[in-house]
Amino acid sequence: MEIDGHTKLVGLIAHPAGHSKSPAMHNAAFAAADLNARFLAFDVEPDQLPAAVNALRGFKMLGASVSMPFKQAVIPLLDHLDQTAQLVGAVNTIVNHDGKLTGYTTDGIGFVEALKDDGVSLQGQTMVLAGVGGAGTPIAIQAALSGLKTLNVFNINDPSVANAQHIVSVINDQTDCHATFTPLEDQDRFRQAIAEADVYADATSLGMGKLVDRTLVADPAWFHPEITVFDTVYAPATTKLMTVAQQAHVAHVINGQGMLLNQGAAAFKLWTGVPMPTTQRV
Repeated sequence: MEIDGHTKLVGLIAHPAGHSKSPAMHNAAFAAADLNARFLAFDVEPDQLPAAVNALRGFKMLGASVSMPFKQAVIPLLDHLDQTAQLVGAVNTIVNHDGKLTGYTTDGIGFVEALKDDGVSLQGQTMVLAGVGGAGTPIAIQAALSGLKTLNVFNINDPSVANAQHIVSVINDQTDCHATFTPLEDQDRFRQAIAEADVYADATSLGMGKLVDRTLVADPAWFHPEITVFDTVYAPATTKLMTVAQQAHVAHVINGQGMLLNQGAAAFKLWTGVPMPTTQRV
């Protein structure tokens, strides 16, 4: 559809922003859905964040995606937060409702939907989650809100441990899920928890970049055949953890590509009110 005087705009607010794949994904989806809208990436300096957020109102934009380093900093600039964003304490999607800006987090939705795409439900299940940082936090909250019975959180003893303990407290106080925290250094408990779990999710950075050959679980014997193994890393497509899980012949081995695409699809629906065309999500 040609750009005209009625074209609506969605933007990415990030620093840096040039590496993002979101413009390609969302513009293809707008075209496939025959929507008169465009998605642009904006590299916003930290001191320009208030002006950038206010521009969503001034330009009557549909909303925005929010990436690092602004997922927490943007919150005081918004009018409302949805339940998940409140519990997570971070926002990755803003929707403009006639000048009122509401913040959402769709990363956890992306995780849950990626599991569903592979035929896995969290309802009444037990999950082990390793790493409660930028990806692990919304995964933990959304899993708890999606019917998970038990969540066993493991995190290394570094500055992020305080967040891990806080999220466990939030889940126990505000959801029906029972959550526990254990230091990742307790390898005996880590292995036992995985042996008792229906789902193992790794939200650490192991398996990507300079850590491509690293994994928290190197022995296939740790996995039983019925478990689902989910690695939030999406590049490379097959991580070291996934290779170990495949050697164990587990039921489901999933990478982070589905999570990435499904979180984008959730944001697309929030902005437009219509589902993202399926061909843009697979």
